[in-house]
Amino acid sequence: MPHAFDLPTPQLARAQAEWLSAARSRLLRRAQIATLRRVLELGSGHGQVAAELQRRARGRVVGLDRRLAPLGSPDWPAEVVRVCADVERLPFADRSFDLVFCQWTLLWVEHPAQAVAEAARILEPGGYFLAIEPDFGGLIEHPSALAARELWIDGLGRAGADPLMARRLPGMLVAAGFEVRVDLFDRLVPPSPLRFGLLAELPLTDDERRRLSAIEQADAATATEAKVVHLPMFLVTARRLP
Repeated sequence: MPHAFDLPTPQLARAQAEWLSAARSRLLRRAQIATLRRVLELGSGHGQVAAELQRRARGRVVGLDRRLAPLGSPDWPAEVVRVCADVERLPFADRSFDLVFCQWTLLWVEHPAQAVAEAARILEPGGYFLAIEPDFGGLIEHPSALAARELWIDGLGRAGADPLMARRLPGMLVAAGFEVRVDLFDRLVPPSPLRFGLLAELPLTDDERRRLSAIEQADAATATEAKVVHLPMFLVTARRLP
């Protein structure tokens, strides 16, 4: 069975980072990343986003992942400091960073409230916590033959992830001393042909794999303009209160 921290694969993570680039850029501009000197990315994986953060920040960028192997990926820019550690126990002093960023990370964390508390601890007052997290409970799919919501929720749960974590995140942040703003994706886009890639990597039962195969066949037979597939994405901007 795949472990939560082994997913998604590097290829899908790169595609995911590209898909989220516009939303990520919006959040980073809001936090005025060009003025910031101390930036930390949680759940950096193979470094798919690290180069962008390094390019846009004014100073040091640190990428953190709990797995050692991805930190050796050739995708990493040489300037970024790489740290192997757990997001629930960050190896940094209080008030060490101006910005903490993560995307599709907290749903894989066993105790996300602890990770949020750690982010609050290492941030300067007035510093930003930015997150992009999906809420699979609100997944909209049409026509019904394309519906894979239950497969996502059950498969993610078996892999150790929380498919509903995003809706819990704002409350966690407020409790940890943040002022919180949440935006959502504001337009429908054509569904990606790669969207079943991660789903296929999850620990599905044999029956669920048969259902996924039927869904993929229905998807291939449905005209693009007839499809509606929308995964609610929480775009979180949280500022650490004094």
